[in-house]
Order: sequence, then structure tokens, then C-alpha cells
Amino acid sequence: MRIQFGDHTFDGVRREVRRGAEDVHLSPKGFELLRLLIEARPRALSKDELIERLWPGTFVSEASLAGLVTEIRRAVREDAREPLHLRTVHGFGYAFDGDVRAAPEGAPSARRHALVWGNQEMPLAEGENIVGRERNAGVWVGHASVSREHARIVVTAERAELEDLGSKNGTWVGNRLAEGRTPLENGDEVRVGEARLLYRGPASDPSGVTKSAR
Repeated sequence: MRIQFGDHTFDGVRREVRRGAEDVHLSPKGFELLRLLIEARPRALSKDELIERLWPGTFVSEASLAGLVTEIRRAVREDAREPLHLRTVHGFGYAFDGDVRAAPEGAPSARRHALVWGNQEMPLAEGENIVGRERNAGVWVGHASVSREHARIVVTAERAELEDLGSKNGTWVGNRLAEGRTPLENGDEVRVGEARLLYRGPASDPSGVTKSAR
């Protein structure tokens, strides 16, 4: 699903939101909440339903959900007092409405960076991306071996560099322990604690072939 709302484009397949040519950074849970509301539009979804779908089998407070709504509104520059798309249904939940239109298909960005964990792809924003176990981490990896703020990935145009943040269980690129800032190449396996992720970035050779994870 690829739609436009205002000056933003939501791409459910590539798991990204863009403002014109600029990447809009959302946490994995923030992106998933936005996807749920877009797919249900214009129907409002209750807080209970959203919490169950975002955190299945886990007790969280409504404040966690409200925090994601605030994150989305900040990311898409929407005023909660005069929402254009993300509407609060008081005493019930949230809905996505307003002017929505199909987005034309375009070529993938040459500067796209992401981490893949299992079947989840997490886009990396320009600048600093914190990888950790905290729910509000830019790249959330919910594994017991991962520190709350485990590592960071700094993205600059075509380049991404990984740095450990003094984690308990270490950060690795392939078989190499990450020491200092370690450059990442398209297809590198990144290990934080015991969690294994795949880095996807601009291809380092003209064929664009992704290396096999080690």
C-alpha cells in the first residue's frame, strides 16, 4: 500500500514515510500504529484494540499508546489541537482521515538505509539512530541480551557507521567486534547481543547484489 496525505508519502511495503524526498523517521511501533490506522480508515480503532495489536499479550498503559500518537504527530508535523489526519476520538481511540490519495510508484531512493530483524524492516534516518531494548529506541530490538541503549548507527547520505555504546553483550559486524565507528556495507550481518540483524544500504557495487548474511 502506497498513499499520500498532505506532503507525505506512506509506503507499507518498503516500510517508510517520506516528506517529499526526505525520510521521516518513526520507531517500529510508531510506524505500525500509523499503518493500522491508515488501513482501517475512516473507521476509528479503540485504544484496547490498538494496544492488543501493538503489544499482544503484554500489559502496557494507555500512556504508551498516547506516546506513539505524539511521536507520529511530531514526525509528520501535525498539531494535536488542529489535526488534519490523525484524529483523537475522545473516550474511545484514534482514527486516520482527511485527504488521502494513491501515490504514484517511484524508483527506490539511492540513499535508503535499513536494518532487518526477522521479518521486520526498520528504516534508518539521516543522522543518529539508537539501537536498543527500550520501547522508544529509534531501532527497537526486544531481546533480553540487548542493552537499553546498545549501539548507534550514524547515517550520512550514502554512508552508515555502527558504534557500540558500552553494551553488556557486545556489538558485532559479521565476525568482527565493533570497535569505534565501524562502516557498514550492504548485506552486512549486525549482531547486538544475541540478536542478529541484516543491514541494507546503497549497493557497494554496480550489480546491487546483497551479500549473504554470515
